[in-house]
Amino acid sequence: MCLLTAVKVTGVPCGALTPVKVFIENALMSEYLVIERLEFLGRCGLTAEERQMPQPIVVDIELHYPSENFTTAVQNDDISQAVDYAKVAERVIAEGSIHEYVLVETLAEHLAATLLADFPLSRIRLWVRKVAPPIKSVGSVGVRLERSRDVSGLEPSPARFLASQLPMLPKGTVLDVAAGQGRNALYLASHGYTVEAVDHDQTALAVLARAAERKNLSNLRVRCMDLERSPEIQKESYDAIVVFFFLFRPLVPMLIQALKPGGVLIYETFLIDNHIRHQHPQRREFCLEHNELLHLASGLRILYYDEGLHGRERGDEDAFTARLLARKETK
Repeated sequence: MCLLTAVKVTGVPCGALTPVKVFIENALMSEYLVIERLEFLGRCGLTAEERQMPQPIVVDIELHYPSENFTTAVQNDDISQAVDYAKVAERVIAEGSIHEYVLVETLAEHLAATLLADFPLSRIRLWVRKVAPPIKSVGSVGVRLERSRDVSGLEPSPARFLASQLPMLPKGTVLDVAAGQGRNALYLASHGYTVEAVDHDQTALAVLARAAERKNLSNLRVRCMDLERSPEIQKESYDAIVVFFFLFRPLVPMLIQALKPGGVLIYETFLIDNHIRHQHPQRREFCLEHNELLHLASGLRILYYDEGLHGRERGDEDAFTARLLARKETK
């Protein structure tokens, strides 16, 4: 077996400024993919003036495979069983180009969380740097970090979109709407957020409460609530609100009112495409029409939005969903 292979990425999407070198390293006990000098234009800086003008950002990435994934991919010579470095490059460029960041540390954390959530990786190392910093005689300024796949032992895993966007959530109090047994509520509480999980299913909330107690998560509380008939959600009470795979359109304006100024809404649920192609959900009204989520959140500043076929959690089939990240503007 070839121990070291180098290829150049071609067809990297617009925004990449230089060729990218990719190495696949197999050192017996550790298998990993290395992407060198992935460059794009991003908005990162302490001042609004610095963030106004896109500047070159360079990223080196070391992507560690689970050993069994690497072996299977090599034996079958099948890209679908490996980590597709072209898709990794596209994801990094998209995330790094769309959002604004004050700190390069925040940019690096966001990229690491996104890649761990979207690709079958066990560990990731990043070197993210600004190569044209506003400081004379300095060649580059950046941060190196290493992160492992870690959802604090939670089973099932949190929603991938939530995990990838976690660095964008302001610290504070989070409302988890239609929380069920609390995969997202437990995840957020384990990361230091004060979480209020609401649902109409008392049995599911009891399971969640016991799980929080076992994990000593005193910062998580549950509340039984009929979200369609008698929602009780106070105005400007939450720093973030998360909604996954629940849709009751009249509730959305109330959720927007419940956000504090500067608060963030994360929302993902099924598109009409999923109903048409997979008959799930069975009732059409439980699915969003194209661009409908944008209209429902029109009072917020849209930070991220997409529609399409998205990977879900282990054991779940991919689904057509709309995903939104939006912020309530400060007064």
